[in-house]
Amino acid sequence: MPEGDTVFFAAARLRRALAGKVLTRSDFRVPRYATLDLRGQRVESVGSYGKHLFVRTPELSIHTHLKMEGVYRVYTPGQRWTKPAFTARLILATDDAEAVGFSLGLVEVLPRTAEHTATAHLGPDLLGPNWDAAEAIRRISEHPDQPIGVALLDQRNLAGIGNKYRSEICFLRRVHPATPVARVADLPALVDEAHRVLTRAAHHPPWRELAYGRQRRPCRRCGTNLVVHLLADDPALARADRGIYFCPRCQPEPPGP
Repeated sequence: MPEGDTVFFAAARLRRALAGKVLTRSDFRVPRYATLDLRGQRVESVGSYGKHLFVRTPELSIHTHLKMEGVYRVYTPGQRWTKPAFTARLILATDDAEAVGFSLGLVEVLPRTAEHTATAHLGPDLLGPNWDAAEAIRRISEHPDQPIGVALLDQRNLAGIGNKYRSEICFLRRVHPATPVARVADLPALVDEAHRVLTRAAHHPPWRELAYGRQRRPCRRCGTNLVVHLLADDPALARADRGIYFCPRCQPEPPGP
């Protein structure tokens, strides 16, 4: 699933293509909005919150979520698409750009006044201007027995972390991902690490993976081969590729209670 930095980049790409311009075409290829026509509407802004993306006109907000396979591409008018046309779910065009959302997991149109309902259940946005570390810590701490590797992925705690960056954050803090939240030695430092990692990935790409995807390869600190495990009670594990990567030496499993 795309992570917060990927959505942040997508929003920036759409902002360059659409913001301040008048739509010459809109095509919602989802049944609920198939007849909606936004031609003549000016795009006021494009923004993201965690893994959610918003394209805003004066009265409406087009809310999309990439889910597992979604992606945005921007083309010049008439340019051939690089993804299959049947996977297009949203097309927004201006005189000089055509933005296409392929395989989007969610497309909905909200009144601007109701946009907040799409994100009200989420924790603070790691890449947002109003990042609130104290609130993220409070939310994570409400479930003291939950493995920290699960807590980091829960968007209700803090918004923007996916499977890659939860592995990277735990690795950097030398915390085993199965460690219960209450037994993390310095939870504020770990939350600050999450903010630092996502900010670095979004503003100074590319991120060089330290743990993610490196199973059976040597740890960059100690040389021990990294491993990938599935965490118990992890809602992400409906997919087998959602294991978390760590170093068994640098991140030792916590002893039993």
